[in-house]
Amino acid sequence: MQSLIDNLRNQLGDAHVLPAGPACAPYEEDWRGRYRGEALCVARPASTEEVAAVVRACAEAGVPIVPQGGNTGLVGAGVPHAGRREVLLSLSRLNRIRAVDPVNATLTAEAGCTLVVVQEAARAQGRLFPLSLASEGSCQIGGNLAANAGGVQVLRYGNMRELTLGLEVVLADGRIWDGLRGLRKDNTGYDLKQLFVGSEGTLGVITAAVLKLHPLPATRSVAWLAMADTSAAMDFLSLLQGRCGERLSAFEIVSAEAHELLLARMPICARPLQTRAPWYALVELADGDAASPLVSLCERVLEEGFGRGWVLDAALAQSEAQAEALWALRENISEAQKKDGISIKHDISVPVSAIPTFLERADTALQAAFPGVRIVAFGHAGDGNLHYNASMREGGEANTALVARTAEVNRIVHDVAASLNGSISAEHGLGQLKREEIRRYKSPLELELMARIKQALDPRGLFNPGKLL
Repeated sequence: MQSLIDNLRNQLGDAHVLPAGPACAPYEEDWRGRYRGEALCVARPASTEEVAAVVRACAEAGVPIVPQGGNTGLVGAGVPHAGRREVLLSLSRLNRIRAVDPVNATLTAEAGCTLVVVQEAARAQGRLFPLSLASEGSCQIGGNLAANAGGVQVLRYGNMRELTLGLEVVLADGRIWDGLRGLRKDNTGYDLKQLFVGSEGTLGVITAAVLKLHPLPATRSVAWLAMADTSAAMDFLSLLQGRCGERLSAFEIVSAEAHELLLARMPICARPLQTRAPWYALVELADGDAASPLVSLCERVLEEGFGRGWVLDAALAQSEAQAEALWALRENISEAQKKDGISIKHDISVPVSAIPTFLERADTALQAAFPGVRIVAFGHAGDGNLHYNASMREGGEANTALVARTAEVNRIVHDVAASLNGSISAEHGLGQLKREEIRRYKSPLELELMARIKQALDPRGLFNPGKLL
């Protein structure tokens, strides 16, 4: 092990190979504090060639590698196991914007660029990179790709799979695959980049990507709505899609329970409506034409929603500050839950039309099994992705007892999602958290094919072992 560390120091310099102990600690624990490991060392390369050198050195020594971006993941995919037998590979120094091509509407970024840096680089050229997450100030593009990140604008722009045209990847033997092509059409065989997007660092180390850009919106309209119920919300979503087309950028829903928890735990957030409702929706319309009558369009559709009894009340932002305040009601829910205490979190997806059925079945089953359980539900209803979190209202010992039965809670929630042809992980990935759970929901053939791909690309199993598979 010491000879490997010495080799890495020769390749990267002493300052960029952090020894086991306190220097490694920030890299060894996940954002939620759920997973903590012990790395042999932390290697911090500054170029693709240095990443390749680290991979070759680890391959020669037979030592596993755990790639890590901004360490904002939620399933333990980017932290090492205990025992100090793995090298943690931090990509944070690969942080250059290599190129922006506004005519081709592409941007080439290295894996360690934070999402907000990519957004700003696109904006500087009058373009939009539309991926938007609460952690965008610290999450990194490599991690976004490895987890196939989604966020709040998947409804209009798609997730990272749809936003990626090309990749550069270091393979298990240290060779570099240069697939950095900014082409919309390339029908020359297997689309190799899609193997690595969503692979959670188990097949290769993504070092750079060619990303799609879009026209920068010149105007937007944001509204916070009180909804009669989730069926009304889905009906109103369908109406919005028909009336507004591609102008509809986001449609988020928030349960009353989630809304009240937010207001109680986050003093920076204010109640936008006096009307109390079982569910709320956040709607954003955007257009590249500054003269587009988005506000009047939104008002017309809202009037139709009121007339049909779907919308009970509405607050329509009259300024950018008000629009940001309405978005804060959605984006701070996770932080409010963190302040409130431990909850059992789920990241499920179902067909959009099945959201009301999922909520009814899952709520009923959990209340029957765990009387007094509190459900904090919210998420990206426009693409069928809900964050569905359970805790006991009174907290304390009751909540500790519920958390101890996480496997039972998960089984209820995941079984309901699966019965509706849904997924137990919409955008967070599997990591360590759901690595075993997925075996119940994927067919043996799917698992076999995944294992064969892993064997083909990483035959010694040195990339992020014990994650996803």
